[in-house]
Amino acid sequence: MDFYTILDKAKKTGKVDKGTNEVTKAVERGVAKLVVYAQDVEPKEIVAHLETICKEKGIPCVGVDSKQKLGIAVGIKVPASAVAVIDAGEAKKELASLKA
Repeated sequence: MDFYTILDKAKKTGKVDKGTNEVTKAVERGVAKLVVYAQDVEPKEIVAHLETICKEKGIPCVGVDSKQKLGIAVGIKVPASAVAVIDAGEAKKELASLKA
């Protein structure tokens, strides 16, 4: 499954939060439907907590290979360490097929 495509669709037709702090807040509030983080973030501690808190809240959490591509997928010109889908928009079907 191409998470970059899901994020692009969610960005265009729904709502996404960008950045580790915003993603962490969305997870803690229970509004995130999907969390995607970049595995090439340095230091790793920046995103290391996301999998744990997502598991606690039952939110799907996946790692992707590139922070650069993650930023592009959500329409920003800078790399993104993490992104949370708040409203899936037209990507609802793809999100429904994911399990936490």
